[in-house]
Amino acid sequence: MSPPHRFHPLARALHWTMAVAIVAMLFIGVGMASTVSGARTSLLPAHRSLGVVLLALAAVRLGVRLTRRAPPLPEDMPAWQRRAAGASQIVLYVLMFTVPIVGWAMLSAGGYPVTLLGGVQLPSIAPQSPALYAALRHAHTYLALLLFGAFLQHLAAALFHLLIRRDDVFASMAPRWGRRRGG
Repeated sequence: MSPPHRFHPLARALHWTMAVAIVAMLFIGVGMASTVSGARTSLLPAHRSLGVVLLALAAVRLGVRLTRRAPPLPEDMPAWQRRAAGASQIVLYVLMFTVPIVGWAMLSAGGYPVTLLGGVQLPSIAPQSPALYAALRHAHTYLALLLFGAFLQHLAAALFHLLIRRDDVFASMAPRWGRRRGG
């Protein structure tokens, strides 16, 4: 069986949905952390719910990734770039799980319930502790910034493949408008 030329449609849908949601989440988080206005009270529940949704989507996405073959990288791609691509994928997946779990643990440590839109309350996953809350709050912030940096690196690599190398790497994950002619 020959390797696929494009990622599975579900993998592509999850990729683009999560890309938009992660960027929205990062902006909501920054807005939430930098305001003392009444907007904070409406941003908090959206941030929490979106975090839980992203955690669930990350689990589905990992399952799809583990069960569906990815298209091969170009044969002429240098070995160091192949290793960097693999490492960056691992970093992104780790952060897609770690950031929301640390956020959930932070809220648990602070005694704040994680209530989803619709009133569903998630169980606490950390003991209540002001010191633990403070440590997890810092960790959540730094991990979110690291996720943003990894996202920007991923975007830069995608644009490099699209605009400089002009190979099929971008097209393998892109919606129809990103496909090369004849592909």
